[in-house]
Amino acid sequence: MKLISYNVNGIRAAAKKGLFDWIKEEDPDVICLQETKAQQDQVDLSVLHELGYHDYWFSAVKKGYSGVLTLSKTKAKRVSTGIDVEQHDNEGRVLVTEFGKWTLVNCYFPSGSSSEERHEVKMQFLYDIRPWVNKQLKKQKKLILVGDYNIVHQDMDIHNPTRKDKPSGFRPEEREWLDQWFKSDFKDSFRLLHPDQDDTFSWWSYRAGSRDRNKGWRIDYISVSNALSKKVKKAGHLKDAKHSDHCPVFVELDI
Repeated sequence: MKLISYNVNGIRAAAKKGLFDWIKEEDPDVICLQETKAQQDQVDLSVLHELGYHDYWFSAVKKGYSGVLTLSKTKAKRVSTGIDVEQHDNEGRVLVTEFGKWTLVNCYFPSGSSSEERHEVKMQFLYDIRPWVNKQLKKQKKLILVGDYNIVHQDMDIHNPTRKDKPSGFRPEEREWLDQWFKSDFKDSFRLLHPDQDDTFSWWSYRAGSRDRNKGWRIDYISVSNALSKKVKKAGHLKDAKHSDHCPVFVELDI
């Protein structure tokens, strides 16, 4: 199974840059999109339906903001949204699709870069989602949680780890949360196969030609539960896809 996760920074804008043609060419079994910034009735997915994809949405209450979308060639047996915390669920951040033998969680973690208040919202989300995930694992050990986590894990995951200003996304408390995440019930699929590969990023600022100079952060992850960690065959970044300020990340698993 080929699974892709991609923060498209607005699905309508990305579609104008050839997103749907790119999906057709890549032909993943499942693709999870974050930051769709759209309601379901605002996007024509007929071309993807013709390719055999079923679409599952969770949009924010606020139009043009946040939101996640999962496209799968296999019809989900059950779909659910949110983590039962109104503040987070109003922002359309967590979408669950169950496929019987395994479960997929498409997640767009809050960004805390705009203000200290939003960083606190982000930290609250981290606090709230962990017990929710624990409940999911009790129901299904084969769990995959993909998305834009908005957190740099290791120093090798950012182009300038010695920076002193410690922006949201690179603060000790959130990096420690992610460290514990990957030491307990989940594994970073990319690092399973590429433990020492540096200069591999998934997001670049639009400023100062950052992408061309590869001055980026790795903040998009495909986490696989321990029960699936030995099923990962390939994992990487699709840097040639340029529909967003992120690039897609992918994994191939023997489900």
